[in-house]
Amino acid sequence: MRDRQAMLQSGSPSHRRPIRRAGFTLMETALAIVIVSTGVLAILYAQMAFHRQNDWSTHTSTATFLANEIREMTVRMPPHDPVTGLAYWGPEPNEPTLDDFDDLDDFDGTEGLGTIFSAEEETGPVNAMRMIIPDMAGWSQVVRVSKVPKNNISGEEDPNLPEETSVLRIEVSVLYQGPRDEEATEVTKIAWINEY
Repeated sequence: MRDRQAMLQSGSPSHRRPIRRAGFTLMETALAIVIVSTGVLAILYAQMAFHRQNDWSTHTSTATFLANEIREMTVRMPPHDPVTGLAYWGPEPNEPTLDDFDDLDDFDGTEGLGTIFSAEEETGPVNAMRMIIPDMAGWSQVVRVSKVPKNNISGEEDPNLPEETSVLRIEVSVLYQGPRDEEATEVTKIAWINEY
């Protein structure tokens, strides 16, 4: 009996239990890394897409606000200067600044190319009270006024149209140029009609 116990204790080859290894194989580890990495990358891409979409919606709402500030500023203005009438298209010689603009055609600029209110040029963007809005780096408002036919308000402008057959179309484009952007991008554009 002692011999048998000695044999059992010494672990004879016929009585040994198979040894189980603890841990993972190389293949299991590699597969787990691939699965976890794919999940992490998917989360990162979703987060980046969320931030891009959030930036876009923030820019769009800011641009809409800036465009509507111009609209609110001009809503009650007459189409042409109350004193000089149709003698000048654009600002009159004695109206060099925004504070002097007293009619809609003043906003088309001296050369008929529009008026730009830009943070870069320290002329804007402006609010409905004609004041520069602070901390709006990269933003600008471009205002264009054009004379268009009453029966085709989306048609080509024609400065020679008579008053009876024309209306004024006012367009405001709001642009943004970020710190890493090469040029400004139009974020929104609104237009409306003013009858005489």
